[in-house]
Amino acid sequence: MLIDSHAHLDAPYFRDRLPAVLDRAKKAGVKRIITIGVTPSSSRNGIKIAEKYPLIFAAVGYHPHWADGSDSDRLAQAERLAGKPSVVALGEIGLDYHHFHSSKQNQIKLFRHMLEIAVTTRLPVIIHDRKAHVDMYEILCAFQAKLAGGIIHCFSGDWNLAQKYLDWGFYLSIPGPVTYPRSRDLREVAQKAPLEHLLIETDSPHLTPAPRKGRKNEPAFIRYTALEIAALRNIPLEEVADVTSQNALHAFNFQP
Repeated sequence: MLIDSHAHLDAPYFRDRLPAVLDRAKKAGVKRIITIGVTPSSSRNGIKIAEKYPLIFAAVGYHPHWADGSDSDRLAQAERLAGKPSVVALGEIGLDYHHFHSSKQNQIKLFRHMLEIAVTTRLPVIIHDRKAHVDMYEILCAFQAKLAGGIIHCFSGDWNLAQKYLDWGFYLSIPGPVTYPRSRDLREVAQKAPLEHLLIETDSPHLTPAPRKGRKNEPAFIRYTALEIAALRNIPLEEVADVTSQNALHAFNFQP
């Protein structure tokens, strides 16, 4: 069994392809997919998809790219959506100091507000952290004891940062770029971190693994990420698949 812990199935690319994409995922052994929200409207679309397909669950998020447009009404929408039965996490939420589509001040304000919602709803958080490691860690330090769990999506730090999150019991989610030799820090984390604290993800339709370079990513390609982790750790694919799936069941409080 494989579980894709992070995909964007509401993306325009999947609009007319989703049944075929899900069929390929099932044939590849994918039993669960978390579709991730990036705004209240995106989260609403993800919930609709999850309500239609039994293998899909939803996360309600508010991505830092859209922090400048957040307001009290949209935040209230996000909190209401978090109570839907198919919702298993709050995310993705966080900070992005690479693109700066929204101001740093508004990103931090939105992130703190979404963490407060996570504390209230008792949902685990899915964290987006791009080139914001210092502020991210400082903010999470103030919340982590009150959170119901955490997943660092598409982990992009080094081994030293990984150990800090592992000490909290957070999960590190490993994406397709682990299949690229140049991703040295990510490959080191995938090799050294306790397997019991790793998840695997596609972030589809983004971050396609090396064996499918040139194509849009999709949940079926999670197998290549699992294969690479198995090779890095010199263990069978079945062990990676089994343990990371059990991790996801625990992280998102799925029913087995």
